[in-house]
Amino acid sequence: MKKVVLYTLSTCPWCMRAKKFFREHDIPFEYVDYDKADDKTKRDIKEDCLAHGSEMSFPFVKIGDDVVVGYNPDKYSKLMGL
Repeated sequence: MKKVVLYTLSTCPWCMRAKKFFREHDIPFEYVDYDKADDKTKRDIKEDCLAHGSEMSFPFVKIGDDVVVGYNPDKYSKLMGL
């Protein structure tokens, strides 16, 4: 199974929906709430987003080597082979 990592905001409704999508499909994932992270973690997240050709936008979802910016359950499903 592909590794799933989400960068989210704790109060973002779209971020909450992204987390819910992976939970409902029993897909393990890691996440970091950007707004609750320390300064170093925030810098690391920003660098990661920029390295993937994206500006800071949430949710930022990494599925294996692919990136999905925003809440897009159809794309999540396709990348996970659902």
